Amino acid sequence: MTRHVVVVGAGPAGLGAAAAALRAGARVTLVDSAEHPGGQYHRMLPDAYRAARPGRLHHGWDAFDRLRRRVTGHPRCAWWPETSVWMLERSAPGEPRPPRVHVLRGPADGSGRERRVLEPEALVLAPGAHDRALPFPGWDLPGVFTAGAAQALAKGERVVVGDRVVVGGAGPFLLPVAASLLEAGASVAEVLEAGTAAAVARGWGRRPWELASQAGKAGELAGYAALLARHRVPYRTGRAVIEARGDGRVEEAVTARLRADWSVVPGTERTVTADAVCVTHGFSPQLELPVAAGCALRAGATPEEPFVEVDADQLTTAPGVYAAGEVTGIAGAPAARAEGLLAGWLAGGGAPSAPELRRLRARRDQGRAFAARLAAAHPVGAAWPGWLRPGTVVCRCEETDYAALCRAADDAAGGAAARAVKLGTRAGLGPCQARICGPTVAELLRRRAAGAPGRPAEGLAPATPHHRPVAQPIRLGELAEPPRESE
Repeated sequence: MTRHVVVVGAGPAGLGAAAAALRAGARVTLVDSAEHPGGQYHRMLPDAYRAARPGRLHHGWDAFDRLRRRVTGHPRCAWWPETSVWMLERSAPGEPRPPRVHVLRGPADGSGRERRVLEPEALVLAPGAHDRALPFPGWDLPGVFTAGAAQALAKGERVVVGDRVVVGGAGPFLLPVAASLLEAGASVAEVLEAGTAAAVARGWGRRPWELASQAGKAGELAGYAALLARHRVPYRTGRAVIEARGDGRVEEAVTARLRADWSVVPGTERTVTADAVCVTHGFSPQLELPVAAGCALRAGATPEEPFVEVDADQLTTAPGVYAAGEVTGIAGAPAARAEGLLAGWLAGGGAPSAPELRRLRARRDQGRAFAARLAAAHPVGAAWPGWLRPGTVVCRCEETDYAALCRAADDAAGGAAARAVKLGTRAGLGPCQARICGPTVAELLRRRAAGAPGRPAEGLAPATPHHRPVAQPIRLGELAEPPRESE
């Protein structure tokens, strides 16, 4: 009997997993909330605005396009776009089966979405990650975007977030974001890397021979640098956006030079005229589905940013559940693709001794080494909370400010601290359900607790925000409708 594999996410990892599972002889259902496969890396324009030469907008477009057509057109593949996984239902204890997958088919903002239930024999989770943005005064003004959101609008809709944009934060993702904005017609005032030049060089320069396996990324970097140079966009290290100002929307950004720990160097503040600010300070893996499936997590760079624990075959601790891509570590598209190919082949029943697996594992391990180097070269400095003021909003959904969070942390004590802080401030209880503010709130409370004599820091760190029985919003009418069992 043909094995049924469900793959959640159609980015580089998910698309690779689907292709490998098909090659192994499995039947695949590929699920993604977007209209087209590709994820953020290969985000496509709507059909009505399809690019005549998409290769000019995407790295590796030809290879991706061949893979996309081969997977979505395969007779054993069911491609389900605009489909949200709202719940994973675990099997009974002792049953070595992956969870049942509850989905809603149809546009998220549309009516008439259809409930379906999938019962896979193997499940591959590749939901990806989203930007982490640290708060600063004015970041709740209209015109402040995460860099990923700005790039998604530029790549997926050809819409620019502003005429004059400041891009800031940490990490190499700043460069493709600036490039997407320029290619869509925006003017980029400057690109600001918060890490100092010495810290970035130290992180990337250690054991430089290990970078030989990432030669393709060097070519991408050169292309971005050339594009910024043509448009005369300055790239500055050791500088960050520490405030956004404006009457009703962003009108200017305040930037400042930073020390290695991201504390502000007094007297270096500078005001830049801008109608949009795009910021990113790393990525947060989307862990709602892995946690719902019962997957164990491993420590990341900070206690607030864990990843899914996988073995050498990308198998998680949950029966029949594999994970690939950013949920296992932030290493870029090539590493995610290698993880997806490995997970998909084994999930689809492919032979564990297949010769190509050795090459895939080598590529995966190179990607993990690159992820470690990336984290070392672009860490979040410990002194960033110094940017905050008492009235700075930390949770934008519930408008919880820094002062309220500190008061609640000081009043809380004992094992009930996490719940007390959450209920007292409502931080993390808004529409995003702590997806955006959760890691930041947890870090601020942990650091506050560490400075309080006699109070254990772990007592104030709120529980991970990823434990959600309902992973995506579902209307009560949709919940009341009986689901359709899917073959």
